[in-house]
Amino acid sequence: MNEKVHVLFVCLGNICRSPMAEAVFRHMVKEEGLAGSISVDSAATSS
Repeated sequence: MNEKVHVLFVCLGNICRSPMAEAVFRHMVKEEGLAGSISVDSAATSS
Protein backbone atom coordinates (compact mmCIF):
# COMPACT_ATOMS: atom_id res chain seq x y z
CA MET A 1 0.00 0.00 0.00
CA ASN A 2 1.49 3.35 -1.05
CA GLU A 3 -0.69 6.04 0.55
CA LYS A 4 0.37 9.64 0.94
CA VAL A 5 0.74 10.99 4.48
CA HIS A 6 -0.73 14.46 5.14
CA VAL A 7 0.74 16.54 7.99
CA LEU A 8 -0.92 19.77 9.18
CA PHE A 9 0.70 22.11 11.71
CA VAL A 10 -1.84 24.33 13.50
CA CYS A 11 -1.48 27.37 15.75
CA LEU A 12 -3.69 30.28 16.79
CA GLY A 13 -2.96 32.78 14.00
CA ASN A 14 -0.71 30.93 11.51
CA ILE A 15 1.77 33.80 11.75
CA CYS A 16 4.92 32.27 13.20
CA ARG A 17 4.77 28.86 14.89
CA SER A 18 2.92 26.67 12.43
CA PRO A 19 4.52 28.15 9.27
CA MET A 20 7.97 27.71 10.84
CA ALA A 21 7.16 24.13 11.82
CA GLU A 22 5.88 23.52 8.30
CA ALA A 23 9.07 24.92 6.74
CA VAL A 24 11.38 22.90 9.01
CA PHE A 25 9.41 19.68 8.51
CA ARG A 26 9.14 20.23 4.75
CA HIS A 27 12.94 20.61 4.63
CA MET A 28 13.42 17.41 6.63
CA VAL A 29 11.00 15.53 4.34
CA LYS A 30 12.90 16.75 1.27
CA GLU A 31 16.27 15.82 2.80
CA GLU A 32 15.01 12.28 3.42
CA GLY A 33 13.70 11.96 -0.14
CA LEU A 34 10.08 11.61 0.98
CA ALA A 35 8.59 14.67 -0.74
CA GLY A 36 6.45 12.45 -2.98
CA SER A 37 5.05 10.54 0.01
CA ILE A 38 4.33 13.29 2.54
CA SER A 39 2.39 16.52 2.07
CA VAL A 40 2.86 19.34 4.60
CA ASP A 41 0.76 22.43 5.35
CA SER A 42 -0.03 24.88 8.14
CA ALA A 43 -3.23 26.52 9.32
CA ALA A 44 -4.76 28.79 11.94
CA THR A 45 -7.56 28.23 14.41
CA SER A 46 -8.71 31.86 14.15
CA SER A 47 -8.55 34.76 11.70
